[in-house]
Amino acid sequence: MRLVLFDIDGTILLTDGAGRRAIGRALFDLMGTTGPVGDHRFDGKTDPQIVRELLALAGHADAEIPERVRAVCDRYLELLEGELAGPTQTRVMAGVRELLAALVAPEANGAVLVGLLTGNLERGAALKLQSAGIDPSRFAVGAYGSDAPDRPELPAIARRRAESLTGRAIAGGNVIVIGDTPDDVACARPIGARTVAVATGRYDVSALAAAGATHVFADLSDTAAVMDALLA
Repeated sequence: MRLVLFDIDGTILLTDGAGRRAIGRALFDLMGTTGPVGDHRFDGKTDPQIVRELLALAGHADAEIPERVRAVCDRYLELLEGELAGPTQTRVMAGVRELLAALVAPEANGAVLVGLLTGNLERGAALKLQSAGIDPSRFAVGAYGSDAPDRPELPAIARRRAESLTGRAIAGGNVIVIGDTPDDVACARPIGARTVAVATGRYDVSALAAAGATHVFADLSDTAAVMDALLA
C-alpha cells in the first residue's frame, strides 16, 4: 500500500492571502501587534511555528509559551472562517481535482491511501478545503500543525494513523509526500519517505530538484505522469 500525503497551501490550493490576513488580525486582537506579518515567509511552516516566530520578531517575551501561541491560533481560526466566507477566491491548482479522482479510481482502490500532511491546524485545513469545494473527508488520514509545531514530526504521525486505520505496516519508502517547498521535501527524510515536489508555490523546478525531491513537476496537470511517479 502507498500512503500519499498532500500539502495544502501552494500544492492543492491558494486562498488569496486569507490565512495571512487572519493570522495578522489574530495577533493584533490578542497582542496589539502583528509583527512583520506582511513579508514573513509562511510556506513550509506550521501555523503554530508562524505565530511563534511573529511573536518573537515583535519582541514578545512569551512567544515560547504554548498557551499564548494556542490562544492566537484559536482566534486565527475564528477569523479564517470569516475570511474564507467573504469575497476571497480560493483557487485550486492545476490538475489537483483530476489527480484526486485518479487516486480513488477503481484501479487505484486498495493500493493507495490518500491523506494530508500540512502545517495548517486541522480545523483550518478543513476550512480551506471546503472553500475550494473539496470535501475534507476524502482524505483518509492527516497530520497537521495542531499535532506538532515542527513539520518534520508530521510524516511519522500520518504514517502511524494510516497504520492504525488499515491494520497494516507501511514502509517509509511507500509514503509519498506531495508539496511545493524544500521543507516538504526535507520533512519526508526522517522516515525515508519519497517526495513529489510541484513548482506551484514560490520555488521553481530547479530549486525543488536541488532540495532532493524524488520527482519534480511544474504542476500536477499531467495526471498520468504524476500517477506513474506515485505508484513507481
